[in-house]
Amino acid sequence: MTSSEPDLQQMPGRVQPLVGGLVALGLGLMAVWYVFNGGLSGGLVHHDRPPAATVTFTVDVNTAPAVELAQLPGLGPATAARIVDYRNEHGPFAGPEALLAVPGIGPVTLDAIRPHLHTDDRPPESP
Repeated sequence: MTSSEPDLQQMPGRVQPLVGGLVALGLGLMAVWYVFNGGLSGGLVHHDRPPAATVTFTVDVNTAPAVELAQLPGLGPATAARIVDYRNEHGPFAGPEALLAVPGIGPVTLDAIRPHLHTDDRPPESP
C-alpha cells in the first residue's frame, strides 16, 4: 500500500515528555520574569506611550530668529516677529524683563516663556 503523502518522522515517544517539560519550564520562567518586572502592577513601559521628556527648549533672545521664538509657549509668529523687529530697532535685550517693552508681551506671557530664555550665554532663569 503506497501513499502519496510524504513519510513524516515523529519524535520518539520517550523524548516527547522531555520536550513538553522544557516548553512548560520556559513558559513558567517567562511568567516569573513578567511578574518580577512589574507586569501585574503596570510598571512596564508601553511602547506606544513613552515617558514624557523633561528637556527644556531654550533660546537666546538676542540671537534667535523669529522661527525659533515662535516655538515658545504663548508666542506665535506675529509676536516673534515683533520681538525680532524690536531687537533690530533698539538693540539687544539686557534680560528677559526687557521683553515687556515689546508690544503684545505682558507679565503673564513673560512668566510663561521665562524658563525658555537666556541672554549672552547665561543659563535660563529659575521660576
